Amino acid sequence: MLIYQDTKNNYWFGSSIDGVYRFDGKTIIHFTTKDGLSDNRIDEIKEDKSGNIYFTTGKGICQFNGQTFTTLNEKIGDNNDWKLSSKDMWFKSSDYSGFVYRYDGKNLYKLQVPKTQLGEDYISTNPNNPTPYAVYSVYKDSKENVWFGTSALGVLRYNGKSFDWISEKDVAEIFNKPDEGANGVRSIIEDKNGDFWFNTEYRYTIYDNKQDNGTFYNRIKSIGNLDGKDNSNLNEYLSITKDKDNNLWIATYSAGVWKYDGTKINHYPVPINSKDITLFSIYNDNDGNLWLGTHENGALKFNGQTFEKFVP
Repeated sequence: MLIYQDTKNNYWFGSSIDGVYRFDGKTIIHFTTKDGLSDNRIDEIKEDKSGNIYFTTGKGICQFNGQTFTTLNEKIGDNNDWKLSSKDMWFKSSDYSGFVYRYDGKNLYKLQVPKTQLGEDYISTNPNNPTPYAVYSVYKDSKENVWFGTSALGVLRYNGKSFDWISEKDVAEIFNKPDEGANGVRSIIEDKNGDFWFNTEYRYTIYDNKQDNGTFYNRIKSIGNLDGKDNSNLNEYLSITKDKDNNLWIATYSAGVWKYDGTKINHYPVPINSKDITLFSIYNDNDGNLWLGTHENGALKFNGQTFEKFVP
């Protein structure tokens, strides 16, 4: 489940199979394809400066103007359509085929992620594997640059002029051994110091102009495994957000939520009937309330001590 609060303070709860729900604080309204939604699978929820809501669905990008749903027509873009403007909106593609979308308010451009030698070599030696260029996450940083988290090649930054890749082992699954699994870069965030986190125990310094490794970034091992154990796998974060005090809150798949204040780590298990449940997303709303979207248990809200099931 995805959770989003718009500028009118409506909550939107996006499902993987059942459309989207809107909660205005009093009433819940359920929207599906019967109401004009492109598809009942929801992968992203965003809002433009005019208050229109956008849904990345299993069948394209859908806009809601407060009254009706409209599926935006795609236009195949080329290299000239890669542009960067603060007015543009960026979306991932639900088919994970190596494309992203740029919407300038009039046209929705479908843009192919630029190919790299690393990616092409991987495809050549693994022709039956899914494309490594698939985009799992999209993030706009404080300098208005856009980042794309991919399934296997790491992260790509587009600054309007160049495409810059970070393909270190902790973010690029193509370097993994067969038994190491693959999560892809599903979460990106810029912390209070301007450093970046790509669902990994490393943080990346990008904009301090003091790179000492011949790249545009410095890679610094930070907190390691969340539980402090050398032999655990708690170093890939499914979803991450910042609270009102700029603490990082990290949701894992099945090991609860972890808070990092820059010094110490606190663990918040998320059990139901004494069993840890699987999580999907973590979200900080307009009032600083933390929410969890789960796979099978709806939405949960943080009460200051624990996450409890949300009941309207």
